Amino acid sequence: MAPSFHIRPATADDVDTILKLIVGLATYENEPVSTVKATPALLRENIFEKHYAHTLLAFEGTPDAPGTPLGMALYFFNYSTWTGRPGLYLEDLFVVPEARNVGIGKAFFAELGKVAQAKDCARLDWSVLTWNEPSIAFYEKVLGAKRMDGWMGMRLDERGITELEKFSVSNE
Repeated sequence: MAPSFHIRPATADDVDTILKLIVGLATYENEPVSTVKATPALLRENIFEKHYAHTLLAFEGTPDAPGTPLGMALYFFNYSTWTGRPGLYLEDLFVVPEARNVGIGKAFFAELGKVAQAKDCARLDWSVLTWNEPSIAFYEKVLGAKRMDGWMGMRLDERGITELEKFSVSNE
């Protein structure tokens, strides 16, 4: 039996759908919707004009008769100094709660795998919140993913990035 959903690359016409799914992700992660700073204009510019990231979308129905948006996978490429090859970093994967456990997550990873192979990526990396046990179980048991023990995520926000100027040795 064919799945009742399909996955396709997002287009600039999908920015409102992407933003709706990002808000859904924030809600799922128990974050206030006010923490979402993405706008349709920023998504259009950074995903579809500057190509800093790429998005796959899942919809009910077929490509010829798409229905309700069911989820997204937003990713970008990085580079590994160890492998000397690019990698694919999955920034966010989100499936709406009512569409979980029907194979959409597996289908997203299948599509990401195709992209990674086409780009000769040595790795596919992502982060998961430590409290998200259902996703961790899926990643380990179904996908065979391995935890990155010994690594801790680090981040500088915009203020921290600006403060890096104090370490500059150039006059520019």
